[in-house]
Amino acid sequence: MEDGTQHLGHCMVDMKELSASPEGLSAAGVILTPKLPQVEFSLACNDLVASGRDRKPNALVQVAVIDPHKQHLVSHACTEIVEANKDPLFLTGVTFPSEYPASPETLVKLSVYDAKDKTQESSSFLGSATFSVGDLLRAKDERLTLSLRSSDGVCTAGTVVVSRLKMGEMEEVDVDQITTDIPSQKCPLVCESAHHSCTDRENNPLTGPVFKNPVCKVYRFQTVDSKWMLVREQMEECTLSFSIPKQLLALYIQEDMSRVQDLKELGDLSPHWDNLRKEVMTRYAGIISSYQETLAEMDKINGCSFKPSCCKAQKSLEFIPINLHTQRMRVTCPKKTDAFYDIVTVGAPAAHFQGFKGGGLQRLLSRYEAEKKSFSTAYQCIYYSPEHTAKAQEVLSIMSLLQPLITRLVDQLLQAAHEHSSPGLRDALKHLSDKTEQFVHTLKDELVKSALLALHAAQPGYVSKNQKSTPAQSQHQGHTNQTNDQNQNPIQGLPGHSPPTSVNETTVVCNNVEGTQTTAGGEPLSLKHQDTIPHHKEYDEEEWDRLWANVAKCLNCVIAMVDKLQEEDNTKQDPVPEHQLADVITSHNPGDWREQLCPLVTRLKDCVMEVVEKAKRAMTFVLLQEAACSIPQGFLLQQRRDIVFSQALAALACGFIMRLYAGMQDKGFLRQLHLVGLVAQFESLLSTYSEEFGMLEDMEVGISDLQRVMFKITEAKSDDLSDLQPLVCGRRDHFTVEVPLPKLVFHTLPEEIKEGKLLRVFPVLFNVGINEQQTIAERFGDISLQERINQKNFETLEAYYKSLSEKVPLECLPCFQTQTDIKELLETLGQNVVAKKKKNVEILWTAGTICRRLNGIRFTSCKSAKDRTSMSVTLEQCALLRDEHQLSKDFFVRALDCMRSRLTQGDIGQWEDPEAGAVTENKPASRHFYPIALLLVSSHLLVVWLILSLVFLLAKYQ
Repeated sequence: MEDGTQHLGHCMVDMKELSASPEGLSAAGVILTPKLPQVEFSLACNDLVASGRDRKPNALVQVAVIDPHKQHLVSHACTEIVEANKDPLFLTGVTFPSEYPASPETLVKLSVYDAKDKTQESSSFLGSATFSVGDLLRAKDERLTLSLRSSDGVCTAGTVVVSRLKMGEMEEVDVDQITTDIPSQKCPLVCESAHHSCTDRENNPLTGPVFKNPVCKVYRFQTVDSKWMLVREQMEECTLSFSIPKQLLALYIQEDMSRVQDLKELGDLSPHWDNLRKEVMTRYAGIISSYQETLAEMDKINGCSFKPSCCKAQKSLEFIPINLHTQRMRVTCPKKTDAFYDIVTVGAPAAHFQGFKGGGLQRLLSRYEAEKKSFSTAYQCIYYSPEHTAKAQEVLSIMSLLQPLITRLVDQLLQAAHEHSSPGLRDALKHLSDKTEQFVHTLKDELVKSALLALHAAQPGYVSKNQKSTPAQSQHQGHTNQTNDQNQNPIQGLPGHSPPTSVNETTVVCNNVEGTQTTAGGEPLSLKHQDTIPHHKEYDEEEWDRLWANVAKCLNCVIAMVDKLQEEDNTKQDPVPEHQLADVITSHNPGDWREQLCPLVTRLKDCVMEVVEKAKRAMTFVLLQEAACSIPQGFLLQQRRDIVFSQALAALACGFIMRLYAGMQDKGFLRQLHLVGLVAQFESLLSTYSEEFGMLEDMEVGISDLQRVMFKITEAKSDDLSDLQPLVCGRRDHFTVEVPLPKLVFHTLPEEIKEGKLLRVFPVLFNVGINEQQTIAERFGDISLQERINQKNFETLEAYYKSLSEKVPLECLPCFQTQTDIKELLETLGQNVVAKKKKNVEILWTAGTICRRLNGIRFTSCKSAKDRTSMSVTLEQCALLRDEHQLSKDFFVRALDCMRSRLTQGDIGQWEDPEAGAVTENKPASRHFYPIALLLVSSHLLVVWLILSLVFLLAKYQ
């Protein structure tokens, strides 16, 4: 995929990061040339002459930079339109960030246009002027007044005033004069733009590894007390758009290959089960091959750090989130501390390539679970409920973590014994006891015991009691005359399981595995209807209980020996009387602790290994049933779920890192982070109509699956950029994202975080459709999905706040000008969630406010993170300026127009034509009118809808 973008300050190495990190200089091998401090300036025009003398121009200024080497124009910025004004003062300024390759010789060309009717074709060129950055810096008061020359270079079309932005206040200027005929000479330098005010973002070494290609915009708006604030927007791409999906794909491949190997290690199975195993392994091989091809295609892509919406249906990029960007609005007011507001924007996590004809994940999974029992009958396999399957995955995951950990702790115990360190011995034993007890507790689950019994019955040569009494019957694959048995209740005798209350809570054994279950004493255990659990006369049901109990006994022996050694060391007396350790500990040389402990810990490790091998085979057999019953629909759903989760996790990791970097100096935030965790609020603007209904069903499952993700902050090996990249580890039932930080930064964190405590994130999703399709859905369709999602996630948010208020003082939360209590906001949100109100955007506003008040991570999504997302983000930013920074009400609409006149969101040097749907080069003149064209298209659609509604109503009442 070719990016084809032109980025402001595009460099191969992030210059911001290098300039702030001396270590980064040596690591990257970059020699930096002296750069100008950040240069920002405002624009105003005087005495503009429109093409028609009877009207005043609708002026805008196009800003371009002249490349001194190639001598061609590169579009850089564009102001908003100031309507009907011959002396316009533009609120949108121009910024050259410190990383931009500007020099005093850099030439800037200003082109002024008259947008007669706000369409590109009818805009007319008024005049242009050129100056160098050095001219501005050397000018008196850093202010230039330039004559605008017409296209013929002769006529003067007016003047343009260029003023470098500095701290100051508007002097004796009425708000209304901004849009009237105020002479620009009365407008002094009105904003603050000293480069030190942006040092946090520009010089923060932590932004370099994952954020790149910034696009900056600057505005100046007036407050209610006639002072001026400076507002900067900075949007960046995130490298995690590609790196997280790549890591996940590698983990998916590794997990599925491991699953195939586990299936091979089940040993010999009867022909029926062996055929099922081969078919399942073939399916896994297909997924592995597909994922390997996708990963290989992604590895070929260089230079891209986001996926544009025009590529959303490209198969090789289906794991990549659409238009993943971060946006920060920084507000600087006179004599006040700077404030900033972050938001992550991303296209709806969904399987766009696969489409939504059959619905999304939520509907497909519900239908699949309902049909899986019939699959189990057709494939003559055991049906396990989703709870049992999840439990089997959990047991496998815990064993894979605890078994090597126990081995390491045993080695630490022996090392402490070798060093004759009594404190080290106690610490190692404590950790070993905790992990071993957790290990035993996990394996005591009756699912393991019953699965071992089922696995035993699936081995070749097994003869059930029924088969012994009727030898004419064939073995497992030949049971074709037992259709009546399918209607029996087949689980109530499952070892260790309580009688079920519903079919969905049971483990069903189909007609190919039939037999009589017995008790430990060999007597039949009566079933309510018919025996269905196979039982081998040579199989000892108590063997499993003895195995995991041996682990506990071996641990007790180790504890007793350690107590004995410590007592000897403390008292320096004779050894403990032999009868106290009879049948447990043999006599050893009391002088060598390691020699006395070694046989006991070796026996412990052997017992643990034996238990792991049996439990692993049993749980693999359970998952074999799940996979066999899933052919082929289950495998397709797993792929779809992998795709959606990959997009969601990339967005979450981006938001978490952005929030972590921003809160590194906030002790209250860090305390909240490790004690409770963070809330991640996803705002969705999808409609509940047509294909977006399926997108929302995908998104719901993908966001819910993020509950399986934990974060861990680690110390980076070095300050090299490659060592600061986040790493993902784990498997589908549990992933951990490791976020490395430079050594100096890491050591400022709380001890709990430095010790590796896993950090939780609580994802919540709120959706309100706002487009014309949602109007149709509310009038003629179904919005129950939206209502259920909002209600469910409101309960999650409410539970999070309750937990937070119990563990963290509310003083740790950020302060806002609006002092509405969070409880009151939650009550308002709850009322709006249950209210039957069409397009109730109050839900989104309130949820977003609560998220910011709770130090949370804000996300906004629509289908492609362009139109609706841009409108939502800009409206939220202006509302924050009004509520938190006293933006004058007379400037609210103008501020909104400024932010939307050349949308930052989705506008990182790449223009996606809404009609052609293709990526084209920068078209600044036409891009300026994009929101207007969008509104016109929406208006036309609304008119069509109104006409159709009118026809429908007339037909109804005739």
